[in-house]
Amino acid sequence: MTVPLPDQLRLEFMSFEEVSNALAAGISTVLIPCGAVEQHGPHLPLCMDADHADALAEQIARRLADALIAPTIKVGCSTHHLGFSGTISLRPETFEAMCLDYCTSLARHGFKRILMFSGHIGNFPILRDSLPRLKRAVPQDVEIAAFCDSIAWIDRWRHAVAEAGGDADSVGGHADIAETALMMYLRPDSVRRDRFEVGHLGALSEEQLHAMWKNGIKSVTHNGIIGDPHGATADIGRRCLEAIADLLVTSFGE
Repeated sequence: MTVPLPDQLRLEFMSFEEVSNALAAGISTVLIPCGAVEQHGPHLPLCMDADHADALAEQIARRLADALIAPTIKVGCSTHHLGFSGTISLRPETFEAMCLDYCTSLARHGFKRILMFSGHIGNFPILRDSLPRLKRAVPQDVEIAAFCDSIAWIDRWRHAVAEAGGDADSVGGHADIAETALMMYLRPDSVRRDRFEVGHLGALSEEQLHAMWKNGIKSVTHNGIIGDPHGATADIGRRCLEAIADLLVTSFGE
C-alpha cells in the first residue's frame, strides 16, 4: 500500500507531531543532502553546491514517494578551494561527525533507511570512507547508503548537456556549463553572465588531481573553473538536475 506523502517533506519545517505521524504512517526513509560553501569561479555564488543538494532532495523525495528530507549539511570539505576568498571548509573528521550525529539522531526517532548524497563531489571520498563507521553506529535494522560515484555523475551531466544542445566537452565538474546552467535554473539572479570565463579544459590527469588535492585548485586552474560555462541555459540546468535525480533514485533503489 502506498503511503501518502505529507505536503511538507523537509523536517525543519515540520512539527514533531507531523514527523511522528509520518513515521507512524510508514514513511521511514530520510534523505541527508550535503553541499559546500566554496568558490565557483567569478560568475557563480558560493552556495551553488548547497542549492543543488536542496533541489535534488526535493526531486528524489517525490520520486521515492516514501521519504522525508533532513536539513542540508551546507558546508562540506573544500580545503582545495581555500585559496579563493569566502570558501569555508570542514575537516574530514568534522564532516563525518556531523553525518554521524545526523544518522544516530534520525535512527533514534525510527527512520530505518538513511540515504546520503552530496551536491559537492569533493565530499564523495569522505562519505565513502566514513560509511562503514556510520553503519556501525546505528542499530542493525537501520540501512545507511551514500552515493559516491563521481564518474557516473559527470557522465550523466555530459549526456544531459549534449541532449539539451550544449557542448559536452564544456563539462569539467566545477563552475562549468552544467553547474552554471543549474544555477540559471535554480537561482538565475545569482549568475554573473558578464563574468563567464573558460577554465581548465579536458580531463585532469592523475598528476593534476594529486596536485589539486595537495596544493589547491589554483594549481590546475587560475580562475577556479574546471570546464567552460559558456553556452549554459536554464533548460540545460533543468535537464542536468533531472539526470542526477534519476541517477540517485536508481542507485538508492538498487
